[in-house]
Amino acid sequence: MPSVEDIRRVAEERFGWALLREEQVEAMEHVLAGQDVLAVLPTGAGKSAIYQVPAVLLAGPTLVVSPLIALQHDQIDGIEDSRAPDAVALNSTQNAAERREAWDTVRDGRAEYVFLSPEQLANDDLVAELADLGVSLFVVDEAHCVSAWGHDFRPDYLRLAPVVERLGHPPVVALTATASLPVRRDIAGRLGLRDHREVVTSFDRPNLHLGVERFTDDAEKRAAVVARVTALTAEPGTGCGLVYTASRRDAERYAEKLTGAGPRVASYHAGLAAGERERVHQEFLAGDLDVVVATSAFGMGIDKPDVRFVVHASVQDSIDSYYQQIGRAGRDGDPAAATLFYRPEDLALQNFLTTGKPPRDTVEAVARALRELGEPTRPAELADRVDAAPARRTRAINLLEQADVLTVDTEGRLTYADPRRTPEQAADAAMESAEQHQRLARSRLDMVRGYAETTGCRRQYLLGYFGEELDGPCGNCDTCAAGTARPQPPGSDEFPRDSSVHHAEWGHGVVISVEPDRLTVLFDENGYRTLSVDAVHRNNLLTAADES
Repeated sequence: MPSVEDIRRVAEERFGWALLREEQVEAMEHVLAGQDVLAVLPTGAGKSAIYQVPAVLLAGPTLVVSPLIALQHDQIDGIEDSRAPDAVALNSTQNAAERREAWDTVRDGRAEYVFLSPEQLANDDLVAELADLGVSLFVVDEAHCVSAWGHDFRPDYLRLAPVVERLGHPPVVALTATASLPVRRDIAGRLGLRDHREVVTSFDRPNLHLGVERFTDDAEKRAAVVARVTALTAEPGTGCGLVYTASRRDAERYAEKLTGAGPRVASYHAGLAAGERERVHQEFLAGDLDVVVATSAFGMGIDKPDVRFVVHASVQDSIDSYYQQIGRAGRDGDPAAATLFYRPEDLALQNFLTTGKPPRDTVEAVARALRELGEPTRPAELADRVDAAPARRTRAINLLEQADVLTVDTEGRLTYADPRRTPEQAADAAMESAEQHQRLARSRLDMVRGYAETTGCRRQYLLGYFGEELDGPCGNCDTCAAGTARPQPPGSDEFPRDSSVHHAEWGHGVVISVEPDRLTVLFDENGYRTLSVDAVHRNNLLTAADES
């Protein structure tokens, strides 16, 4: 096994990194020991190094699953600027000649790093070719996609575990900048990590000023967003910023209003042509735009140090998403601001967007097809039997698997688990699984409400959500400035953070955060619940899990 000295030598000689952070070295050691690793490090802390350096020391190519083509290009450019082995991408933008050239460089050993999107790995022939290459590392970049988006956004992220097994389960490296304890557990479970190691750094970003402005009138809120962003960009040399909206329409409306007010502005959302999205992406990185007004589609992989503000014109679906987005500000360590413009009624829109109706007709059709086939079947083979778009079929498969209606073998083939169960009963079970997912989604939205409406220190609230304690008020948020965030006595040790508990109605849960007067618990089937400590004691609401 390569030593720490080998790690440091390769990092300096091949990549020019004279110094490595302690957490980087720790994660690399685990990887080189053949262990699966989940690393949660803030952007700018060198997550990519965790696989790039070990890849040089291991025989066989490194497969990197990356969700966006633009992000793949950024990572490849970074590798090409070093003395590292070559990197190639395999994606839908390439013509046949380009794909052949990319494969040739991998087969003859010239390319060490192979970048693909999760959708590419739905191709059975491609996975078979990769299996013949002897993949040495399987890297999942932006691994929070596995949990934070689930079957509603990138369904093929949920199909990665069978691919890992088809490749012989090489060491898996899952990388993300933001993941609370339950999200980390979800990532490990959905990717099928084995006896994995976790390397998690602090979530605290003390240079970010946190603030919330509350409104009851929508027009007043919109005018305030435009006025604030205009003011933030008025002074020369103040840097740039991001404005996040809940819809494509709002992204375009705010961009139009701000353009009229003076800043150099562009909108960004998934409805734009790929070329237009790439143009906005590059102009923002180059400093040719003051503001990008975007949906959540923008920002992944953006490593721009001088973003001075992130404004949310509406609430996000979870604290995880919100913290991921505000983390794009102040990466140079200088002061930056994260402000949420909050109207309680906006929560209803997010609830609608988050808890869309599952495709029962497709779920039932997939179940019927697999039951009739009666043998292991590849997902692509259902196309002739189920009249639905590929993404809709994949979502149905995920729901059926989550409900234990079907099983997936190491070849990625699907089998109907119990032929005695009718397709209608299978769909009922899948709908219940979807409802459980929606209960969790609604509870995560309740945590966003808690952040927006707290009078305590906002940073303490955020860090508590991620399972991290801050001894006292931070002094760099609006509630601290207002004097409502006061030091509090320590909470009870009866139900400490990370402990397992049981509730008579809500079942098993894990304590996420502890405050003097309340506990926040994530229940397996009912999501987040904030409980009064007084009520817990008075009504004996919780017991330690091993006592239940």
